[in-house]
Amino acid sequence: MYLMALATDYDGTLAEDGVVRQETLEALKRLKETGRKLLLVTGRELPDLKRVFPHTDLFDKVVVENGALLYSPDSEEEKPVAPAPPPEFIERLRQKGVDNISVGRSIVATWEPHQTAALEAINELGLELEIIFNKGAVMVLPTGVNKATGLKSALKEMQLSFLNVAAVGDAENDHALLRTAGCGAAVANALPALKDTADLVLAGARGEGVEELIAEIIARDHALCVSERHRIPIGEDVDGAAEIGPRDVLLIAGRSGSGKSTLVAALSERLQERHSQFCVFDAKGDYDGLEGTVSVGSSLVPPTGSEVVELLANPDDNVVINALGLEVEEYPEFFSELMPALSAFRARTGRPHWLIIDQAHLAPASRDSASLALADDRSGMIMITVHPESVSPDVLAAVTAVVALGPTAREAIEAVCAAVGQAPPDGLDEPQARDEVLFWQCSSGAAVRRIRVEKPRQVRKRHTRKVAEGHLDEEASFYFRGPEQEMNLRAHNLTIFLQIAEGINDETWEHHLRGGDYSKWFGEGIGDAELAEEAAGIEEDRSLSPAESRDRIAEAVRRRYSAPASG
Repeated sequence: MYLMALATDYDGTLAEDGVVRQETLEALKRLKETGRKLLLVTGRELPDLKRVFPHTDLFDKVVVENGALLYSPDSEEEKPVAPAPPPEFIERLRQKGVDNISVGRSIVATWEPHQTAALEAINELGLELEIIFNKGAVMVLPTGVNKATGLKSALKEMQLSFLNVAAVGDAENDHALLRTAGCGAAVANALPALKDTADLVLAGARGEGVEELIAEIIARDHALCVSERHRIPIGEDVDGAAEIGPRDVLLIAGRSGSGKSTLVAALSERLQERHSQFCVFDAKGDYDGLEGTVSVGSSLVPPTGSEVVELLANPDDNVVINALGLEVEEYPEFFSELMPALSAFRARTGRPHWLIIDQAHLAPASRDSASLALADDRSGMIMITVHPESVSPDVLAAVTAVVALGPTAREAIEAVCAAVGQAPPDGLDEPQARDEVLFWQCSSGAAVRRIRVEKPRQVRKRHTRKVAEGHLDEEASFYFRGPEQEMNLRAHNLTIFLQIAEGINDETWEHHLRGGDYSKWFGEGIGDAELAEEAAGIEEDRSLSPAESRDRIAEAVRRRYSAPASG
């Protein structure tokens, strides 16, 4: 289940002339029985809504005053999310002859043509207020407050993502709501402009349209989520973008050094742009420090499934499970704890939207233990492997798209085909340029495409551990030689670099400092442009003593590389 909630407008959508028909109420109950949540999002003030609609208890959250006030029917708690209207504004409206005014906790409402007087009052008083229209109604609210912001506030309390919400409306003040939700629908009586905004235009008007949408959600679920908000671009060719969506299971295959982790870094950026939550099982520490993520586990402390789920409870948190503290033979026990908890969490929230499993050939197959399968639905998964032929066949059977990288790309796709008993796709024999990868949408039977993949904006340091504590080759190492070339002290990682730096004399330290050797190595040997730039600034500062420059270089290194030991 992907669409976890329905957010509906009231007047002109759920209700006709202020009244909701019994059939619509029954449809709302059916949707709630599936485990989904209901939210009512309206421009009405709460006392007025309660007066005309005695069924607010059907809803998990009610957003009134066009997004300015949250109401919880179960506890009857009211929570303003915007400030009260300025008294001087209301007085100025009355001075201008606007007598048909309704004042809520945050909203000031009137009717056309009083928008002109309202705008004049806002400008004269220099207030941060804006006017929102709703089929003749004129609503004045603090700038930036609308149905979308109110929905997000309600969803935050419910620990749900707006991508997992279908929203339906009919009027001008529903634009932001429909643009934000994972699926935005317009009833048949909606304004033409709102229908242009919507992902889905319903055949039914008002309550009948809501009933139609509810039936579609139950029957088709995430098949309704077709907008760009859910499409994740991987790369492109002459035919356009190559993308995956929430129903896909993507396999990324290629030998070591072919660019798999770089591609995953780029995909993580696209996911964050779309507010799609992801969780990475990182077997080798390749994604340590991935931007926009929080980590669980380390080389010293194994991760736990409960920690993972606890962090995922916040829709804004993306999680990297650092499995360096686990031995391969411990994976089955870890997955047997993680997968049932993750499956139950997904059933409640629809998240994480994407589960990324590195070294998928090492993950235990679901046939080894029924608890290891992520229910029967593996949609929203990305699996990364050097050995596609070693991935569980039942897992490969669920794959809908393959990205194969490097010189063994063709063999990777052939291995997938062999494992699932499928003939190789058309186009596999065509030549592949060096900067291209193979993209195959196997679920559609399409031919192989040769695409140029998205590149990550972030400066990825895939070998962070290697440069901090590992063993760089001779060419990539740093050598302390001194002004007379009398030394040959090799630093094959940053830890050794800092240890040697503390022990050499000031003359040797300053020889390399003034020659710009440290910044050059950080940039060319380590591949860290930011560290190189910071070091260059230290090298150019002639006011620093040798001890001060040493301390600053060491501090810059430690800040970026988890404080490598220096003694």
